[in-house]
Amino acid sequence: MMTLCDMAVDVLTTADGRTKTGKSRSYAEQWFAARATGAPLAIGTATPPVQPSRPDAPELLSPRDVPKRKPGSPQGRIALLHAVAHIELNAVDLHWDIIARFAHIPMPTGFYDDWVKAADEESKHFNLMCDCLEEQDSFYGALPAHAGMWRAAEDTADDFMGRLAVVPMVLEARGLDVTPGMIEIFRKAEATRAVVALETIYGEEVGHVAYGSKWFHFLCGRHDHDPKDTFHKLVRKYFKGALKPPFNEEKRAEAGLPPDFYWPLSEAI
Repeated sequence: MMTLCDMAVDVLTTADGRTKTGKSRSYAEQWFAARATGAPLAIGTATPPVQPSRPDAPELLSPRDVPKRKPGSPQGRIALLHAVAHIELNAVDLHWDIIARFAHIPMPTGFYDDWVKAADEESKHFNLMCDCLEEQDSFYGALPAHAGMWRAAEDTADDFMGRLAVVPMVLEARGLDVTPGMIEIFRKAEATRAVVALETIYGEEVGHVAYGSKWFHFLCGRHDHDPKDTFHKLVRKYFKGALKPPFNEEKRAEAGLPPDFYWPLSEAI
């Protein structure tokens, strides 16, 4: 029987987005079905790839080389959907990677519950975005995408707390700041399917940020570290540049991120 780490590596080494997310959702279902029986799957150990497998398209460019499009135009809205799809596919890999890469560190079973659930939801989000693109006669891979999405994973490959600080508590928290504006763009365009999909993503991403905050604080307690000071130190180490306001303080608070965690990082150090 496959261990959870075996499942994680299988997702990470699958290139096609729809196939990758199909496996992700199937493995999440298997994990929770086993948990419901009182006989959870073994966590196991694994060596995840340095980079996850990716489809031949989209072409991955430096952030400065990705074409800018006006979000109010039809092509601009397609570009937004494509960018979100790319983020969600990377998030699927990030959540399975944290399971496999740090499995040698003893953690409560609830840790795995949270990240399997997050990976399952990110898989759903990717497919929602693909459906929206196809409704607009486009598809994931039709446009170039950001090549730097996996950088945070590579930078924190040997730092469990650094991974939690930078990925869910910085990068995913940024999604809480910008998604309401995207929803409004599609609402004005009367793109109902995209509005519903983005509202689903917005609601569920709060939980993913909260998982990061919860387990970051757990590890701080285990090692007798001050959470705020440790967060500031790790973000300054691994995140390039300052955090960008405006911040969605209400949703960040809901996810367990108080203002004194992120506002001091909004000025260049």
